[in-house]
Amino acid sequence: MKAMFRRIAAATWARSLEFVRDRSSLGWNLVFPILMVAGLAFVFSGPGQPLFKVAVIAPAEATLDASLHPFLGTPQVQFYREDDVATALPKVQRHRIDLLVDVSTQPPRYWVNEQSPKGQLLERLIAGSGGPGFTRVATTGKEIRYVDWVAPGVLGMNMMFACLFGIGYVIVRYRKNGYLKRLNATPLRAFEFLLAQLLSRLTLILIVNVLVFSACRMLLDLRMEGSYLDLLVVVTLGAFSMIAMGLVVSARLASEELAGGILNVISTPMMVVCGVFFSMDGAPRALKIAADCLPLTHLLSAARAIMLDGAGLSQLAYPIAALTAMSVVYLALGAALFKWRQD
Repeated sequence: MKAMFRRIAAATWARSLEFVRDRSSLGWNLVFPILMVAGLAFVFSGPGQPLFKVAVIAPAEATLDASLHPFLGTPQVQFYREDDVATALPKVQRHRIDLLVDVSTQPPRYWVNEQSPKGQLLERLIAGSGGPGFTRVATTGKEIRYVDWVAPGVLGMNMMFACLFGIGYVIVRYRKNGYLKRLNATPLRAFEFLLAQLLSRLTLILIVNVLVFSACRMLLDLRMEGSYLDLLVVVTLGAFSMIAMGLVVSARLASEELAGGILNVISTPMMVVCGVFFSMDGAPRALKIAADCLPLTHLLSAARAIMLDGAGLSQLAYPIAALTAMSVVYLALGAALFKWRQD
């Protein structure tokens, strides 16, 4: 029994020394929580986050406050400006925002999605706010359930984790246990090895996600207005770009702990700013620019356009071009940075 405990203690001590002596992993585990807390404090700083999001159509020179209407002074509501009804109304129908009000007309008007509980609560706030009464205008087009809007985000998030962590850990482990060192003795080039890893992971991810999507489609009766083939093209491009991003992270690292920390730094902001669970309408410009640099943003915008609006590939030129460019850049960068051996 004593011998067993000595062996356990020796193995525990050896693993602890291995972690402590890996300065990159130790430093990352100390720095990463501080960076995360500081980043979240910056994004969500203020007296408290609003409970509702309302788009406002108002004169260009007007300030969105209670001087326009008492309802605009409600502190629990985030008000942001939209240019016209045609642009903002689909956001109400798709649960991206809770209400659309137009105070540029007399009497003022508002649009609400009757399937939105938040929208119905905002109607009561409008009724009790005082000031000129609003005219209720029925939304046009088919209203969309929240599950129809959020399902692509959840499936895209699941794909993101599979792409980043599925490829990142594997290559780092190959390098750590010497497998890459042995491959380096073969005629296989770095680009060929990385492309093979990418294609293998892409095939598995597509098969799994096709099965998951099919199950959700049947169980939840998800809305699908566009072409399944177009959706498959967009999902393939999105998965390719995120796997290539994971290849860049794993190109030189030999520590699984450090790789996991960096992958968390990449994936956590993508969950927050890419529109997985809520829309980025009305967000600060800096966050929108940051989101535009991430592949998950373009994957979700294209997938939702196909599923909810019936858009075709010709109407999705920008997100497709962005995903293609990111895939090429990440793959080239991963091949350029790749090394077979540990330092």
